[in-house]
Amino acid sequence: MAATVAVEFWNGGSAGSPSKTEDDSLRFRSDDAFGTRDATNPCVIPSSGTNYSYWGHVALAISGSYTQIDNVRHYSDGTIPWTLGTGGGVFRGNKDTGDNGVADGSYEKAGGVSGTTGSELAADYTWYSGEGTSIANVTSDTSGSPATIDTSTITGDDSSKAIVLQAVIFNDATQGAQAAETLTWLYDEI
Repeated sequence: MAATVAVEFWNGGSAGSPSKTEDDSLRFRSDDAFGTRDATNPCVIPSSGTNYSYWGHVALAISGSYTQIDNVRHYSDGTIPWTLGTGGGVFRGNKDTGDNGVADGSYEKAGGVSGTTGSELAADYTWYSGEGTSIANVTSDTSGSPATIDTSTITGDDSSKAIVLQAVIFNDATQGAQAAETLTWLYDEI
């Protein structure tokens, strides 16, 4: 039998103990409700400088009868044509070496000023802040060069490490809803 694999969002909870919810799509927001798709607390274009969505965690929830899953990777189609301003985009937490994902025991709850801006992933998320390159644009993660999220061996009912995502919005962004984008997961299963 094959494993049952679902997309899982982590938010809320407390340090090292996220609340986990399975769903198939997300919305970047200016509050800690990453997986909620309503129009409450949308990302805000700043009058000057930069605003951030609250960061959000996305992992794989794995269950069923299988031997093991490993080599969890993630990629985009190489372009996210959202109008988030000069230097804006969708970024993920990045490690200089090893897995780019964060284990639930190292989870950090998103923070910021609700309704305005989240904390900056690159500077404020302890797991990534000490890296030489603490964030990477998800458009650099492609099918030919996916980001490595979790190389550990997963067995039984468990979650993979999570990719941590954040939208960065500059003051010259264009207001309005952005088109849906697809991000893809890869993994090896025995």
